[in-house]
Amino acid sequence: MEEKKISSGLKMVLELGPVVLFFIAYTKMKDNVYTVFGQEYEGFIIATAGFIPVLLVCTGIVWALTGKLSKMQLMTAVLVVVFGGMSVWFNDERFFKMKPTIIYILFGGILAFGLMRGQSYLKAVMEEAMPLQDEGWMILTKRICMFFFVLAVMNEFVWRTMSTDAWVNFKTFGLTAAIFLFFMTQGGVLAKYGLDKDKN
Repeated sequence: MEEKKISSGLKMVLELGPVVLFFIAYTKMKDNVYTVFGQEYEGFIIATAGFIPVLLVCTGIVWALTGKLSKMQLMTAVLVVVFGGMSVWFNDERFFKMKPTIIYILFGGILAFGLMRGQSYLKAVMEEAMPLQDEGWMILTKRICMFFFVLAVMNEFVWRTMSTDAWVNFKTFGLTAAIFLFFMTQGGVLAKYGLDKDKN
């Protein structure tokens, strides 16, 4: 299937929408306990159970509209199903809280493996969106690799030492803000090593 383009606004809604809906659902249900088939579940578990199909639907819409899903999107969807499903199945919120840690370690590890081979796997994923010289890709890949590992440590620290409320706020707002600020600070690399798309 040929890849198509969608607006950045729609893409953002489809990517961030499930996280925002999870936050809203958790906020409304966190103080309640629900009985389903004779088993009691706290609001966090119910919100997690709802998050899984919402994410899969949004991922499916992206695929339907663009004809393509990135490896990052596929891996995220799989890990959400696995760890979110384990949280629901075992009625244990810790599995879902560990999910971001696993994602960031996997992404960071993949980039680190490429760097050890003298390659930027990030370039293969983002070259069309951000044309850069090879040196620029290597610098950006090293920084993002380190950033992923930092995020993994931060997530572990928050969920293991703080309340569920604190972790939900961190996941919804803290991680999103950290990623946004990180890329905002990479303007120097993009300016120095960027390539002109219009040049032949």
